[in-house]
Amino acid sequence: MSSPSPLRFLIVDPLPGVQTFARQLLEGYGFPADSIRCCGDSASALSQGREFRPDVLISDSFPKAELDAFGLHQQLLTVQPGCRLALLSFEITPELQARAAEAGARFVLKKPFTAADLRDTLRKSLDSMAEERPELHARMMQVMKAPAAPKAAAPRPIVLPPMQPALKPGDRVSHGGKTATIEYVVIRHGELVVQLRGQGSLIPASQLNKA
Repeated sequence: MSSPSPLRFLIVDPLPGVQTFARQLLEGYGFPADSIRCCGDSASALSQGREFRPDVLISDSFPKAELDAFGLHQQLLTVQPGCRLALLSFEITPELQARAAEAGARFVLKKPFTAADLRDTLRKSLDSMAEERPELHARMMQVMKAPAAPKAAAPRPIVLPPMQPALKPGDRVSHGGKTATIEYVVIRHGELVVQLRGQGSLIPASQLNKA
């Protein structure tokens, strides 16, 4: 008898750090790399998802996008009826919570979150899914309860990048004891950096605080 195929995860978030967070956690649980795909926007995720047919969609809510997380989930349900939704969002409103409940979302996790927040939330959700859906139990337990590696082989550490704050052009921030306005926001080598109005150099977002 052939072994059940592992669960497929589609991670959709505009911040590369969030994608890496989730991917490394899932790989740390034992899910193979080819069962996890990452996208930076909902349109790309829909294109990939139609072919990939994920069992679990972990997505930013994309509240201002033409295709938000709920629309993306509905589209993916047409190719994978059992696809489950999990949401990440900087703003959690009563409306978002109501829509998440209606969509059967596994969790709604507020950004910014720590590595421990995502790890604990994701693990609880996976355990809950295994209990609620017997048809997924074998596929999930195949990797999450796999035999331990020989003692001589040290487990691969999960190195998680720091979370990056949500910033956009026009935001007022404090830097070096002064308040300035953000002119541009870009991703450089996986890091969020900004250019302040009147300044030529790029500054890591982690060094700024919203004014």
